[in-house]
Amino acid sequence: MNNNKLKSYLDDCVLQFNRPEFIPDDPISIPHRFSKLQDIEIIGLWVAVLAWGQRKTIINKSHELIDLMGGSPHDFILNHKEKDRKAFLNFKHRTFQATDTLYFLEFLQHYYRQHNSLEDAFARHLKAGDPTTANALIGFRKDFFALPDAPQRTRKHIASPARNSSCKRLNMFLRWMVRQDQQGVDFGLWKKIKPSQLQMPLDVHVERVARRLGLIDRKQRDWKTVVELTDRLRAFDPIDPVKYDFALFGVGVLEKANIRKKRI
Repeated sequence: MNNNKLKSYLDDCVLQFNRPEFIPDDPISIPHRFSKLQDIEIIGLWVAVLAWGQRKTIINKSHELIDLMGGSPHDFILNHKEKDRKAFLNFKHRTFQATDTLYFLEFLQHYYRQHNSLEDAFARHLKAGDPTTANALIGFRKDFFALPDAPQRTRKHIASPARNSSCKRLNMFLRWMVRQDQQGVDFGLWKKIKPSQLQMPLDVHVERVARRLGLIDRKQRDWKTVVELTDRLRAFDPIDPVKYDFALFGVGVLEKANIRKKRI
C-alpha cells in the first residue's frame, strides 16, 4: 500500500472509530462522567495508569475508585484526612497495590493544594521548540516522586522516556487532555501542550496493526519505537498525528474480535 492509499485508509478508520459511540466501552468513559476540570484530570490520570488488562475490568475498578472518593475526586483529594485513606487499603488492580494507592493520594493532595490544574505538572517542563512531549513526561515523573517518602515500588507505574519506556498510559492520558475535535471523545482541556507534540499510545493492538501496515521497523516496543511510529503518522497529519490512535487501536480491537468469533 503506497503512502497516499495508506493515509486514505487510516483517515477513513479515524472517521469510523473517533465517534461518541466509542466512549462507553473504553476507559475514557470514566472521566467523561465529570464536567469539572480537576475531576477529569484526577480520575483521568488514575484511570490511565490502571489501563492494562481487560477494558471491562479497568472500568469496574475505576468506578470503585470513584466510589471511594465519594463521587467527587477533586473535593476528596483536597479535603480528605489521613484517616480517610484507610478505606483505600483494599483497592488493588493487578500490580497496583495499597502502597501505590496511598502514595497517589498523597501526591495528588500535595499537588492540588498548591496548583489549580495538573496541566502545569507536565507543561512547565516543555522547552521552546520541543517537538514532542518527552521533556514533559520526564519532568512529571521527577515531580511525582519528589516527596520524601515516595515508595520505590510505585515508580514502575509512572513511565518516562528517560528510561526508554513507551509511556503508553501517560501518552494516552495526554491525548485525552490535549486533543480536541468536533467528535467529543477527547477533552481538549489543556492548551499549553500542542496536539502536534503528542506521541502515540503504543499498546499491543496499535503495535500489531502498525507493524502490519509497515509503519514500524524497530523490533522493540519502547520510546524510540513510539517516536518512529508518531513520525510516520505525522507525515500524514503534522498538526494532529495522534488522531490515528483511533484508527490503529480500533482496527486492532476489531481484528481481535473477529478472530475470536472464528474460533467460536
